[in-house]
Amino acid sequence: MRALGVELNVYSCSSVIKSFAGASALSQGLKTHALLVKNGFIDSAIVQTILVDFHFKCGKIKLAHRVFEEFSDRDVVWGAMIVGFAHSRRQREAFEYVGMMVDEEIRPNSVILTSILPVIGDVGARKLGREVHAFVVKTKSYSRQIFIQSGLIDMYSKCGDMDMGKLVFYHSEERNTICWTALMSGYVANGRPELALQSVIWMQREGFKPDLVTVATILPVCAELKDLKRGKEIHAYAVKNCFLPNYSIRLFDGMEKRNIILWTAMVDSYIDNGCLYEAHNLVRSMLLSKHRPDSVAMSRTLNICNGLKNLKLGKEIHGQILKKNFESIPFVTAEMVKMYGKCGAVDHAKSVFGAIPVKGSMTWTAIIEAYASNDMYRDAINLFDEMRLKNFTPNHFTFQLVLSICDRAGFVDDACCIFHLMSHVYKVKFYYNLLELRT
Repeated sequence: MRALGVELNVYSCSSVIKSFAGASALSQGLKTHALLVKNGFIDSAIVQTILVDFHFKCGKIKLAHRVFEEFSDRDVVWGAMIVGFAHSRRQREAFEYVGMMVDEEIRPNSVILTSILPVIGDVGARKLGREVHAFVVKTKSYSRQIFIQSGLIDMYSKCGDMDMGKLVFYHSEERNTICWTALMSGYVANGRPELALQSVIWMQREGFKPDLVTVATILPVCAELKDLKRGKEIHAYAVKNCFLPNYSIRLFDGMEKRNIILWTAMVDSYIDNGCLYEAHNLVRSMLLSKHRPDSVAMSRTLNICNGLKNLKLGKEIHGQILKKNFESIPFVTAEMVKMYGKCGAVDHAKSVFGAIPVKGSMTWTAIIEAYASNDMYRDAINLFDEMRLKNFTPNHFTFQLVLSICDRAGFVDDACCIFHLMSHVYKVKFYYNLLELRT
């Protein structure tokens, strides 16, 4: 944009900072911060709020605090600080900043209220929760906002005061699926799973359909109550509404303690559902997290690079593999060879294959596939012959691959010879129609 001579403004810079916050790209964000100062955009309330949010999302809380302290007019930025602390599970600091904001006679807005109510619930500060509730009632416009109502229901239920939670729910002028789900969660948290399950029926009688969050809340209840019939009904509803892939995401996002096995399982879930771009983004998040990929996760990531033909990410993962000494693991090196082949970098695939100290049928099959991916069919068949001459035993996948190459290239004679080898020499059995190839 700058190279084209397009003039920067507050909105374009804000959008850039937002994108860096989402990707946790600290160094790029800091450079843009410097650019904002240089161009005199730093006094904009929009820019200030986004800068504070950026530092929180990158995990740099001290920097966020320093940026906040530099602003003279902080009316709007208070919310960004409180929300940042709340989302970072820094409850004490969130409460302190609410207090400081009130001391400066700045009224909390709806965003701050919906952020602070879950924090109050998490620490069980019921007295403070009642004060916030009183403020909401007093400010009539807030008392009609559904997100605040559902936040109050959730807060009271977390504080163990289900009676007040129900009172807020039944006195709400408007209710929706979010409020019903908050009530169900409250029943579950306070040991009344049967009422949570009954609420699913009541909400539908009022004309509200369970959403993804409702399904995620109520399925474990069916398991707890051993209510297989209801569980099957909800499962059918989830399938009908295409909730299941999203349900896995919600379960994953809701887990405070994750390990590399969970990360890999979630990546697999995306791959199995054909969501390669989502799998790619998740891998990026995994690489930025404290959990470092193991050999299995690396292999899955290379598989994503294959599908997306993303050579840049593949090279990054290759670097990580070398750093962690995973290059001696056969299934990892095989995926590396295939990745370079799928991305059109046959020379790289050949180089990786040549550097493998102990080769096996898996890595030989991978290099054959790499050549085939680039329409180098004769070279691929020659590699198969070389594999056999060097006394490596082709497996089921190798034969499936070379026969499909013959099919694509029209190598009828080669296919007949390979089929004979497969059936009579290596005793590998699977169905393959040679007649189709001959036609």
